[in-house]
Amino acid sequence: MVGSPVSTAHDPLLASKTALVQAAVRSIPDFPKPGILFRDITPVLADRVAFAAAADLHVAAAAALGEPLDVVLGIESRGFLFGATLATRLGLGFVPARKPGKLPGRVHEEHYGLEYGEATLQVHDDGLAPGSRVLIVDDLLATGGTAGAAMRLVERSRATTVGCLFLIELDDLGGRQRLGDVPVSTILHY
Repeated sequence: MVGSPVSTAHDPLLASKTALVQAAVRSIPDFPKPGILFRDITPVLADRVAFAAAADLHVAAAAALGEPLDVVLGIESRGFLFGATLATRLGLGFVPARKPGKLPGRVHEEHYGLEYGEATLQVHDDGLAPGSRVLIVDDLLATGGTAGAAMRLVERSRATTVGCLFLIELDDLGGRQRLGDVPVSTILHY
């Protein structure tokens, strides 16, 4: 298993921010279908202190990569919220990975499987400069299908994925293992 959760063992401030964010996540049973326990991050976003703590934890996770970064790629739609915030905090550009029909220019496109069906992601074909070092950000790592598609879009753009960062990881679904050797950081584990 490459990468790790954000390390809070030796930093009480990060540990308290992690606890604050985790307390704000709401669990909703049987959504979007029976048998699923949905982890709802909207209370994190609605609470200015929890949202700021989540942003601080994203910055710490990006710094822990120890790699230079050129751009943050955020996956639609909640990855936009955390990715754009992180890009602003790090002084980097932000590139959105979107669902089909949302980007006006020419695009690179990847189809992939989800736990509930199939989907497609797109980026502008000139959105990532060749050779750029990209951090992929999304709210949730489940099976790894969406993040894997984003990584293929980065590769197709002749850029390099230096890491993937998620607010939440559903450990039992094994998404981390499907992302290969790319460092994966997550803030909360369920």
